[in-house]
Amino acid sequence: MSGEPSRLGVHETAIAGLLVVDLPVHPDSRGWFKEHWQREKMVALGLPDFGPVQQNVSYNAAVGTTRGFHAEPWDKYLGVATGRAFGAWVDLRPGPGFGTVVSRELHPGVAVFVPRGVANAFQSLEPDTAYTYLVNDHWSADAAYAAVDLGDPALGIDWPVPLDRAAVSEKDRRNPRLADAVPVPPRSTVVLGGSGQLGRALRETFAVEDSGGGGRSVRFPLREELDLSDARTIAAYDWSGVGTVINAAAYTAVDRAEGEDRAAAWAVNAAGVAALADVAARRRMTLVHVSTDYVFDGSTFPHREDESVAPLGAYGASKAAGEFAVRRVPRHYLVRTSWLVGDGPNFVRTMLDCASTGTDPAVVADQTGRLTFADELARGIRHLLDRDAEPGTYHLSNGGAVVTWHEVAREVFAAAGHDPDRVRAVTAEAYAAEAAADGRAVAARPAHSEFDLAKIRAAGFDPEPASSALARYVDRVVTASA
Repeated sequence: MSGEPSRLGVHETAIAGLLVVDLPVHPDSRGWFKEHWQREKMVALGLPDFGPVQQNVSYNAAVGTTRGFHAEPWDKYLGVATGRAFGAWVDLRPGPGFGTVVSRELHPGVAVFVPRGVANAFQSLEPDTAYTYLVNDHWSADAAYAAVDLGDPALGIDWPVPLDRAAVSEKDRRNPRLADAVPVPPRSTVVLGGSGQLGRALRETFAVEDSGGGGRSVRFPLREELDLSDARTIAAYDWSGVGTVINAAAYTAVDRAEGEDRAAAWAVNAAGVAALADVAARRRMTLVHVSTDYVFDGSTFPHREDESVAPLGAYGASKAAGEFAVRRVPRHYLVRTSWLVGDGPNFVRTMLDCASTGTDPAVVADQTGRLTFADELARGIRHLLDRDAEPGTYHLSNGGAVVTWHEVAREVFAAAGHDPDRVRAVTAEAYAAEAAADGRAVAARPAHSEFDLAKIRAAGFDPEPASSALARYVDRVVTASA
C-alpha cells in the first residue's frame, strides 16, 4: 500500500464545497484497514456533519466501467473499497462556479465529499473495483436529478479509458451537454404562518427570490397543508428538497392562554414546535424559530441571549417549552423578539383607532421595551440566513431608546396629528384591575422587555431605531385610511 497517506486530512478543491479526504490505510499481513467515515475526527477537520442515512456500493467487474454524470438531490461521501477508479465532478449549481470541473484518481486512501448540486462520475481502472458512497437522503426510484454528457468537449475531461471503448449505459450516453444542462436550484425554504404579521413581511422580504432565477425558492403553505397545531400534517408534508424552515406561526392570544385556550397555546407553541424540530433535526434542515420576551419575568434587563427563562404565564411557558425543542436541532436560529408591529391588528393600530374615534385610552406606563416592526424582523432573519451566521439564539428588536407603552401611545397620537395628552398613564396593576372590573382577564406581563442587541449587531445587523420606523408606519397607515 505504498503511497497511501499516513495522516487524515481534508482539502478544498476548485469546486466550492467539494472536499478531498486523505484516509490513512493500515496494512498488515492479512490485508489492510481504514476508517472510511469517522464523524468526530473528520468534522473537526472541516468535513460537513452531513448526517448520512444510507450506504450504497457499486461493484464494477471490468476496467472502463463508467457511470455518471449525475447530480442527485443530496450530499454524497464516496470512495473505493477495493481497486482504483478515476473520479470527475462538475458543478451544476447556479452562479459563477457553474461548469467548473475537478478530477482525480480514487483509491482506498482517498475519499471525496460531494455537495448537493455537483454532478459526479467515475470510471473503474482495475477489475473488481468496489465503489462505495454514503448519502444523507434515502434513494428513491422517483428521484429526478440533473445530468451531463460524459464526453462533452466543454468539460475537457481526459478519460483514462476512451469513452468509445468504455462500458457506458445508453441513458448516460443520451445526457445533455453542459450548455443545455439545467442548473440545480438550491434547497427551498418553507415559511409557516405566512398570513400573520411576520409572515406577510417575510413574503415581501423574499419576494425577489424564485427558483427560476436561481435564487432561493420560498414556499408559504396554507394552514390546510401544514398546520402547526396538528403534528400529522407536519409529518405528512413533503419536505424533500427543503433546506430551511422558518416558523413564523404561533398562538399569541396571551390573555386567553391563561384560561380556555391554554391547551391550544401548548398545542401550537410547544407540541407543534417539537414536531417541527424533530423533522428539521432528522432531515438536517436549518430551523428558524421566532420566540418572545414573554419567556422572561422582566426582573433582569436588558435581556441577554444566555439569560435563563422564567415565564410569568401560560403563554410564556408554552413558548419557553418550544425553545427547548428548537435547541435540539443542530442548525437553528432561535430569534426572540418583542412588541411586534406589522400588517395586522397590533398596539399601534389600536392607538390610531382610538385617536381617530375620539377615545382617550389608558395605557400602561410601567412596562418598558422597544417596538419591533415586522419588516425589520424579517430583514434580520434573512440577514442571518444570507450571511450564514453562527447558529444559536439571537435577540432582535428595533433599536433606539427604551420606552414605555404609554410613551409609544403618545408618540402615535402626536404623529397622527392628535393631542398626546389624551393618553392617560396607568400602572400595569391598575390596568389589570380595570379590565377585571369589565370582566376581562389580563395575563401577567414582564415589567421590562428590552433586549441587549449586541449579538445581532456583532453578526452584522444594526436594527433601525424604533422611533423612525414608527413615524414611517404611522404615516403609511394614516395615508392609506385617508
